[in-house]
Amino acid sequence: MELVPFGENDAAQLCAWIPDATTNVQWGGPTFSFPVTPEQICTHIARDEVRPFLLIHNREALGYIELFRVSDNEYRLCRVLIASPANRGKGLGRRLVELALEKARLISNVYKVSLAVFAHNTAAISCYSSLGFIVSPEQTKTRISNGETWTLLRMERWL
Repeated sequence: MELVPFGENDAAQLCAWIPDATTNVQWGGPTFSFPVTPEQICTHIARDEVRPFLLIHNREALGYIELFRVSDNEYRLCRVLIASPANRGKGLGRRLVELALEKARLISNVYKVSLAVFAHNTAAISCYSSLGFIVSPEQTKTRISNGETWTLLRMERWL
């Protein structure tokens, strides 16, 4: 498995991986409106602070992740997604994050990686915790989705 740069030609495929508004909010937060379009994706990835990647195995795209520059010393893992629900729970998410951490280590002066995850996404929290991420309680927030309040946890780890 490897992480390869995500490009504009991959945008339609990524949009197909976001089947409903709830998945869109869990994956992209308020960044994208549903349905997600290639134009929205291309505008987003054109930002200087966004480094998007695809997880590839046997020439098949299995997932997506971004390294988002917060500062010269910190990057945030954003929009982490294993494409097919059938592939979830098999360790692919863990591998995706491990590979993204390897990319972050190669960026000069970066010593911290953070992420945000909804508290009800216990599988993701377990994955991130197993890789050394810890919850930063002072940065916990909430978001409203379909009239429900979702707790948004911030997690971080040092490289």
